[in-house]
Amino acid sequence: MIILECYKTLQQQWRYSAEHWSHPCIVPLLHYGFSSLAAQYQPMRQILPPLTPLAEDFDSHVYARMLQGYIKNNEPTKGKTLHCHIFKKGNCFDLFARNILLNFYTKNGLLSDGVKLFDEMPERNMVSFVTLIHGYSQSEEYDKAIDLFFRLCKEGHELNAFVFTTILKLLVRMEWAEMGWCIHACIHKLGHDTDAFVGTALIDAYSVCGFVDVAKEVFNGIIERDMVSWTGMIACFAENDCFHEALVLFNEMRIEGLLPNNFTFASVIKACLGLEAVGIGRCVHGCVLKTCYEMDQYVGVSLLDLYTRSGEIEDARQVFEDIPKNDVVPWSFMIARYSQSDHCEEALDLFLQMRKGLVSPNQFTLASTLQACATLGRLDVGRQIHSHSLKVGLDLNVYVANALMDVYAKSGNIEASMNLFVESTNKNEVSWNTMIVGYVQLGDAEKAFQLYLNMCEEQVQATEVTYSSLLRASASLAALEPGIQIHTMTIKTMYDGDDAVSNALIDMYGKCGRIKDARVVFDIMSKKDVVSWNSMVSAYSMHGLGSEALNIFEDMGKTPIKPNELTFVGVLSACSNTGSLDLGQSYFASMKEDYGIEPCMEHYTCMVSLLGRLGHLEKAVKLIEEIPNDPSVMVWRALLGACVAHNNAELGKFAAEHVLEMEPQDESTYVLLSNIYANAKRWDNVAFVRKSMKRKRVKKEPGLSWVENQGMVHYFAVGDDSHPDIKLIRGMLEWFSLRSKRAGYAANHDAILLDVEEDEKGRLLWLHSERIALAFALIRVPPGSPIRIIKNLRICIDCHAAIKFVSKLVKREIVIRDINRFHHFQDGFCSCKDYW
Repeated sequence: MIILECYKTLQQQWRYSAEHWSHPCIVPLLHYGFSSLAAQYQPMRQILPPLTPLAEDFDSHVYARMLQGYIKNNEPTKGKTLHCHIFKKGNCFDLFARNILLNFYTKNGLLSDGVKLFDEMPERNMVSFVTLIHGYSQSEEYDKAIDLFFRLCKEGHELNAFVFTTILKLLVRMEWAEMGWCIHACIHKLGHDTDAFVGTALIDAYSVCGFVDVAKEVFNGIIERDMVSWTGMIACFAENDCFHEALVLFNEMRIEGLLPNNFTFASVIKACLGLEAVGIGRCVHGCVLKTCYEMDQYVGVSLLDLYTRSGEIEDARQVFEDIPKNDVVPWSFMIARYSQSDHCEEALDLFLQMRKGLVSPNQFTLASTLQACATLGRLDVGRQIHSHSLKVGLDLNVYVANALMDVYAKSGNIEASMNLFVESTNKNEVSWNTMIVGYVQLGDAEKAFQLYLNMCEEQVQATEVTYSSLLRASASLAALEPGIQIHTMTIKTMYDGDDAVSNALIDMYGKCGRIKDARVVFDIMSKKDVVSWNSMVSAYSMHGLGSEALNIFEDMGKTPIKPNELTFVGVLSACSNTGSLDLGQSYFASMKEDYGIEPCMEHYTCMVSLLGRLGHLEKAVKLIEEIPNDPSVMVWRALLGACVAHNNAELGKFAAEHVLEMEPQDESTYVLLSNIYANAKRWDNVAFVRKSMKRKRVKKEPGLSWVENQGMVHYFAVGDDSHPDIKLIRGMLEWFSLRSKRAGYAANHDAILLDVEEDEKGRLLWLHSERIALAFALIRVPPGSPIRIIKNLRICIDCHAAIKFVSKLVKREIVIRDINRFHHFQDGFCSCKDYW
């Protein structure tokens, strides 16, 4: 309604003239209501001039100057006392002095007294109206300010530059800057558009709206541009990402001979940051030093922003040391930038220096310091800051509360984080995201999804952080259906084009067995970063599609994006999964030679696995000996797995001893060592290993397979007969066995590492969990749909062969993800090409 009234008034009321309102409103003096103040300020009468009985001797301008002094020195008590004194003398202020008094009340936050004074003024002019409009604006009573502006227009008062700049600033504060068009039209009619004062206000309004071209036209129309006008236009360019134009205009300003001020420099430095032109920024810094603005807080913070975002942390620290530090702003800014740029130790050190300097932190300081604590895992410091926030009453501030949740969640104390979340009275989307991310990072994906449902019930808008975290949760569970639903939500909310969301989608589809969908997401990304390329390389590698993974890596080399350590982990893993020894050795060598990347433990693990699985066990051992640091447990596990594949019991025992030395309770190592002995028919050694497990209370993880169907997950163990569909499952298994044998399938009894009869081994093979899961899926999953099975252990060699036959018999794609990789079975073939 106010906007509509604004349009009507601006179209109809500008033409009102003073003769329509020729009768002033005279209000009786008895209505003033200020006499009661006189008794409160009797002790201060010595500050006032002596009373004179005659109003003719009253000098209104003397008292006005006194009021101006009280305004300047922020002395409201003396100003009120003076008003009481004047009231007793007969209230003989003229209009000029009354306006000064009105300004006194509005400037000191005494708006109600100012309104009473305004209403009781026997006459008013433009200054009276504008002064009260300023008061309403400062008190954020914007509706009343607009109404008063309409009243000013209707009463026919002068519309000059002072009025127009006031209303333009009011519209900007109200976020109604678009209404500036109407005000601009009136300004143009009255010929004020060439005034520098008015033009700068118009530039500011158009800048907020993003109308840079219109602002430029206004700037060009100003006849005598001053430094404020130039600064306003430079700021307009910088705020609207026209960084090059801002620098060009700054040069023109210098050519005109005008000296920049602190606001000019702040905008120019922002333009340098936007262009990533730190060199030009240094030149501007030199100009700052020459004009002695280096001690200004606005300029100092802008320079800090330039150097920290450009990675020049040392230069930023030098600027910080040179600027005044008696205010919390530069401390908070520097701590925040340290925390955001992985210099968390420096952030904590700076926070301690700040406390020693007796500067009180605000909510932003505490939030940034807590971010550093979360990154470093410094729960001890986080708890101390939590205690401090309780003492100063900032614990319920949303920024501090969110940062505290993050500290506790990343330190593994998710219960404390949840308690803070529940107690928070002003949660925002960051609060919800912090908890969702915390649960995802701790591996509790189900709690993360439950929180998301609660978030939707509370009608809190999800963000790219929400969606990317939930997609990671889906990937960790290999839960395709929730992942697809989240993908749908990202499309509806226009977040599917976000880089983080797209990267999470690639990861989710890759880990859920939908490699083609992962590639589609990758191909439609408009801007790929190193995470995008790494995700695609790793996805192809995980699916045993080594050539595709290496092709992606070669395509990456044609872009400006440089590979990092994770890129080569995916590349070497692809070589290992496909047995590409020459390529693997070539890439391993090129890491350091061509890219300057020192091999880390993950790279050595991939190379040991590559050499070992191809039977080069001695070369694998030699490579382990060349590792600069102590080999990790993953390196020895890779060697142990190779020994199992090649039945090398002695070397396998050697590798197992190293694994158990680092992780004595690792059940998989005992199982692999037992399997080596069983393959060698060394049953005494098998019995010894199992007794060792029993003595050390190490339990073997049971083999499980599960299938997701219609939103439900069905789990199956070895020989499982607890499922409601067990009769149908058994019938399907018998059909598998019969048809597979007719098709040429012959059971490999070596897959059963038990000392039992051959017939019993053949029966046990059909009780493996992946076969039971496959039988159930063929019964319940609609025809034509791919079958997806997840297994927590490595698929056995016989099940692998049997499922190849089944895929040909039923003519369906069967995707099995075991602990190492994916297997895509179709038409009697597997994507791994029998190398896994």
